[in-house]
Amino acid sequence: MNKIIYYIPRVLAILFIIFISLFSLDVFEMEAGFWQKIGGFLIHLIPSYILIIATIIAWKKEFIGGVLFIIFSVALAIWTRVELASLLVILPPFIIGILFLVAGRKK
Repeated sequence: MNKIIYYIPRVLAILFIIFISLFSLDVFEMEAGFWQKIGGFLIHLIPSYILIIATIIAWKKEFIGGVLFIIFSVALAIWTRVELASLLVILPPFIIGILFLVAGRKK
């Protein structure tokens, strides 16, 4: 049971990072040069970079990582003004943060 509690938040964090990263692919449909598209793609991946750093931290220190994911979720809620459609992006990092906190307590 401890292994499940250990791995669930990590797997969900990785899946959420992949999900968030998919939104940056819309840059390649705009009318622009190659380097402008690459630049836009890298800028659109900034939330993914932040989540990757939070996941790396959470991998070793669950409490700090859990707090980082919850802060990310609250920041998204403030930024998007908590519209119904934005709950798909706000709730997963909050749940992942809670799961990291639970995993840290189980140690």
